[in-house]
Amino acid sequence: MSIQKIAQLAGVSVATVSRVLNNSDSVKAKNRERVLQAIKESNYQPNLLARQLRTARSYMILVMVSNIANPFCGEVVKGIEEEAEKNGYRILLCNSGSDLERSRSGLSLLSGKIVDGIITMDAFSKLPELSALIGSAPWVQCAEYADSGTVSCVGINDVDASQHVVSQLADVGRKRIALINHDLSYKYARLRERGYKSVLHLRCLDYQVVEYASDLSSSAGMAAMKKLLADNPPDAVFAVSDTLAAGALRAIEQAGLRVPQDIAVVGFDGTELSEMVSPPLSTIEQPSRDIGRKAVNLLLNKIDNPDAPTERVMMDWRYVARAST
Repeated sequence: MSIQKIAQLAGVSVATVSRVLNNSDSVKAKNRERVLQAIKESNYQPNLLARQLRTARSYMILVMVSNIANPFCGEVVKGIEEEAEKNGYRILLCNSGSDLERSRSGLSLLSGKIVDGIITMDAFSKLPELSALIGSAPWVQCAEYADSGTVSCVGINDVDASQHVVSQLADVGRKRIALINHDLSYKYARLRERGYKSVLHLRCLDYQVVEYASDLSSSAGMAAMKKLLADNPPDAVFAVSDTLAAGALRAIEQAGLRVPQDIAVVGFDGTELSEMVSPPLSTIEQPSRDIGRKAVNLLLNKIDNPDAPTERVMMDWRYVARAST
């Protein structure tokens, strides 16, 4: 049942129905009663319109992701959607590409009361600008952990996870460990690089090479790996996503080298891709769907309790060893 159909049944304009839904005082009592009666007679299931009238909520959540093509983002969104639906909410998905203008367009839904809150998966460096646009609306930052600030967030300890990967590679005798990283405007990229460099320093390993991929695609990982192979190739590569690591595997194979005999490769995220490539990829497995579910729980708490304190939740991760190492 659409808002237009409700308007027809009530014999009022769509604008009048909209004002009723938003609890506007400008609606005449007679017209309000007509709209309520039309909702009741339509037997709308689930009766979302009536619920909006009772609660002044849309029961919609805006989810803004930087790159929906990234398998990790897709898994987080699945967790968000599952938990939202369990609590009677639906999601609106915006693929922002970390572009401020695209974000601005999506965030206009907040001022129009079309959504009750927002979950972002944007670059940490964009948070000040996003904060100015979002204002006091319920908001949770997902998969980019913040140590301070007023925005609730959920993620993992990227430094610890990165340190574990590099330590594992060093423990099995790898001396020339390279990093394929992404855009440093993302906090996770900075933290994973910090963990990488800290272990090299502690282990007194002189080889320290970081190649920055243009995006989180397999082709970008392949291009980055080719650059690493051009001069003093590494004997191990740690990539900050499974997609980048998959591209690295292809470049190594095309160069006539073997994984892991010549070069070990480790990814990050623990997506299905890590099991599909050959050889299967060692990786840091993030609890992607649980991250999404927790983000929804944090957001709903903020919607129900606007004065609730900021919450920062750090989820567990695990290292999965496979044939690529």
